[in-house]
Amino acid sequence: MKAISFNTFGDAGVLQISEAPEPLLRPTDLLVRVRAAGVNRADLIHRNGGYGRPDFGDSTIMGLEIAGEVIAMGMETTGFEVGQRVMGVVGGGAYAELARIDHRMAMPIPHELDFVHAAAIPEAFITAHEALIHLAELQPHETVLIHAAASGVGSAAVQLACAVGGRIIGTTKAEKLDGIRKLGVDIAVDYQHQDFAEVVAEATDGRGVDVVIDFVGAPYLDRNVRSMAEGGRLIQVGIMGGAADARLPLDAVLYRHLRIIGTVMKSRPTDVKCAMSRRFGDRWLEHFDNGAVRAVIDSMFPFARAADAHRRMESGQGIGKIILSVD
Repeated sequence: MKAISFNTFGDAGVLQISEAPEPLLRPTDLLVRVRAAGVNRADLIHRNGGYGRPDFGDSTIMGLEIAGEVIAMGMETTGFEVGQRVMGVVGGGAYAELARIDHRMAMPIPHELDFVHAAAIPEAFITAHEALIHLAELQPHETVLIHAAASGVGSAAVQLACAVGGRIIGTTKAEKLDGIRKLGVDIAVDYQHQDFAEVVAEATDGRGVDVVIDFVGAPYLDRNVRSMAEGGRLIQVGIMGGAADARLPLDAVLYRHLRIIGTVMKSRPTDVKCAMSRRFGDRWLEHFDNGAVRAVIDSMFPFARAADAHRRMESGQGIGKIILSVD
């Protein structure tokens, strides 16, 4: 089969199409003919050597989410059939014509969605649901601050927050402010020219927000905590801005009874990832058919242009998901 590979770590130019062995089917696996694959920040880290040469459980080939058709099934799989359209998170191997996925991580593709839109759902929406709904337990009429609101996970979190009736303050670049407003953000903050903590204080009359969803890390930690209301919850989803020199105002944590929770999906045990997928699917899959939530596509690139897809993500100009079409 054909797959995207690289011989040395480096910039997007190292990516190339090569021949790779087909994945071996394990008893609990579905073998999927990949039609589309989502591009994630983790793929860039992988390409640059941040993980070494990892095997996240399925493959050393990069790529963490797929949409396609089942072409074979392991002996212990249930609930699926050959020919069925499925999507889900994999432990590597998405940038290939064939990928294997534990059947407990797979989800049927909603009827109204094509493969490209389906591939934009798993990683972004499962992560957003886990952070915003399962861990933060966002309630109707609560206020949530969502950083990087134009990103794949951010745009998913905005929609889920809207669906549960939350009030949303979102941060992004100036050129994306209108885009996140259209997704449902009530107060859009240009993080390059505005202090989000000042905006939060003004918008909440000094009370603060109930929930913060953050991908940045150390540069935002102090202001995130000081922007939280009594009993607030900070869910740390990423550390794109680094983890060193993080300042934690413990007085605010103590006296406001705050909670700080970290979450990551890629490195979790299979059983944990399966539970995360199930929680998301049980609550939200039907909402993609009725249009209550939708996959936000920034751009789609043919398989052979994986390097351009990575460059698009590195540019920071996109809103929503970048997808590789493997068809």
